[in-house]
Amino acid sequence: MAASLPSAAVLGARAFAALEGLNRFTDEPGKLTRLYLSPAHRQAAEWTKGAMEVAGLTAFIDAAGSVQGRREGPVPGEPSVMIGSHIDTVKDGGRFDGSLGVVAGILVAQALRDAGMSLPFALEIVAFGDEENVRFPTHLSTSAALAGGYDPAWLETRDADGVRLSDALREFGGDPGGIAALARRRGSVKAYLELHIEQGPVLEVENEAVGIVTAINAQRRARIRVTGEAGHAGTVPMSLRKDALTASAEMALAVETIAAAHEQAVGTVGVFQVSPGAANVVPGRVEFTVDFRSPSNAVLGNMEAAIRRGFGEIASRRGVGIDIDVYTNAPAVPMDSDLQEALAAGVARAGGNAAARHLPSGAAHDAMAMAALCPAAMLFVRNEKGISHSPLEAMTEADAGIAIRALLEAVVELARRAG
Repeated sequence: MAASLPSAAVLGARAFAALEGLNRFTDEPGKLTRLYLSPAHRQAAEWTKGAMEVAGLTAFIDAAGSVQGRREGPVPGEPSVMIGSHIDTVKDGGRFDGSLGVVAGILVAQALRDAGMSLPFALEIVAFGDEENVRFPTHLSTSAALAGGYDPAWLETRDADGVRLSDALREFGGDPGGIAALARRRGSVKAYLELHIEQGPVLEVENEAVGIVTAINAQRRARIRVTGEAGHAGTVPMSLRKDALTASAEMALAVETIAAAHEQAVGTVGVFQVSPGAANVVPGRVEFTVDFRSPSNAVLGNMEAAIRRGFGEIASRRGVGIDIDVYTNAPAVPMDSDLQEALAAGVARAGGNAAARHLPSGAAHDAMAMAALCPAAMLFVRNEKGISHSPLEAMTEADAGIAIRALLEAVVELARRAG
């Protein structure tokens, strides 16, 4: 029976062809920008629903904007093995981040259907819609909805244009009032698997096509508001200035220093907004973001304490006000050891290294939210130079094929174990 499963080469070719179709949908011509609940997201969701149906799944777009597809097992309604990832992107993003994992799940379902292979459990494929959390200040909201962790306060948040999430969801065709009902009961999902590009350089450096994720790093994000005093650039003496920009710049450098002092930690200032933003005015207000991560919850707590102390000292010395709003606080999430073993078996059967490399994830993924509901595991696939969240994102068809065949074999392994 296994001989009738498609080869890695065939799966890789199918994946690249499918990605060409999915990635036609963008809100910015010439770039791949597909933010949560945008017109391009709706188009991509419809395309994904259609692809799931072609693969033999019963599919629908749910109240939060995710696309869910299901193939029943021997007894309808019994627990499932779920494969998922996301179809939203960052602004001017890459064509593999998230989308590859969704396409991989659909191809696994198609391969099993075409081979006539029955499973002792239901199989579900989910394309989440808000993994990147670029448009609204949420955190993995669509996967959190399935895992029972959706924060209703997210519905009242607004994007940069002042659009409320609940209003955008209705415009999309979703239903804010239906989100609570999306929460799965514990035990309804046996396992969650996710295939994703590594977004880092380890696998390329080690010349490995795929790797198994051990844990997803803890992460916090904060908005910082620095309030100084605007003034004429030509008349306010340097010694009397309360320059919000120079204070913020010093804070950004402090983030770099603090992160570098903690092993395996990273810190990033990714957004900087200066007001009033005129060449001849001392900046009176700055808002910026800080993203900091570590494999250790304790280290992350120490980093936050150091950032608060450092920012407070800088603000006091420079005579500016400061407000720190931590809006994301995600603890480290270990991946399930039994599922890691199933993925390792899949890697070996797919022609990868029998002793599959294990590594942590520095980026957040939907598996982080789903781990609150059920055992979860992730398979990383090598991408060129580890570049991601960029149009320079690249990988080979061969690596994609190995990864998808490994995922397929892992599902077969779970079926074997379930007996």
